[in-house]
Amino acid sequence: MVEDRRFGDFLAYVILTLGVLIVAFPLYITFVASTWDASTIINGQLPLYPGPYLLENYHRTLFVGTSSSTREPVFNMMFNSLVMALAIAFGKIFICILSAYAVVYYRFPLRMTAFWLIFVTLMLPVEVRIFPTFKVVADLGFLDTYHGLAVPLIASATGTLLFRQFFMTIPDELLEASKIDGAGAFRFFKDTVLPLSLTTIAALFVIQFIYGWNQYLWPLLITTKDSMQTIVIGIKKMIVTADALTEWQLAMTTAMLAMLPPVAVVVLMQRLFVKGLVDQEK
Repeated sequence: MVEDRRFGDFLAYVILTLGVLIVAFPLYITFVASTWDASTIINGQLPLYPGPYLLENYHRTLFVGTSSSTREPVFNMMFNSLVMALAIAFGKIFICILSAYAVVYYRFPLRMTAFWLIFVTLMLPVEVRIFPTFKVVADLGFLDTYHGLAVPLIASATGTLLFRQFFMTIPDELLEASKIDGAGAFRFFKDTVLPLSLTTIAALFVIQFIYGWNQYLWPLLITTKDSMQTIVIGIKKMIVTADALTEWQLAMTTAMLAMLPPVAVVVLMQRLFVKGLVDQEK
């Protein structure tokens, strides 16, 4: 007898649909608020359909400026956040894949000690070492610079651990075959290890890009110029707590724009991202 799973499938779809609606409804309200004027939002009369100010609000936010608290166009903020996120993502991948390769394929004194010292840094996030890191960055003259935004956040024990675990699953026969062909360490890395690591690289890139894009505390400390602030800081500055009136339609517009790059990265790299995390047939 064939089991009738139609009710179970229907129930699963209902639950998933409800979950999507619960998550998507606040995003929809944010989008609707970004298409109306300030008076409509402040008076509590926001309808559930888009308004006539979509092009005006988005053009002003992107290219003109937002409010008295942050006059910088959001396009500049998004560019700063993009540079920071890409530098952190690529920098972490570059350092982590090389350090993991050295730990797995090289034999040197205190090799595992070095790995565990890297691993222990997981217990020292940026917030714990914020003051000495700021002092070093300030002494080097990196305040209000792109390398000041990215370089202190590049090293990652998580990425090193992820690559190490993957490299340990690569069959030793590949290394032996590479040695028989006369390949050195760099050629084995370039021709064998790197192509096999593409899905792991994609997974780490997505994670670290979102991590860099959403940074708030570190950019807040080392940026004093409006021209260097990131979009997360810009959103916070738009929400005025003093007597000035918050331009909520522009804050909602900025929030919608801030979601676009991370969503685009996840959508474009979704297949590689999932495969890099769950695929066991390396």
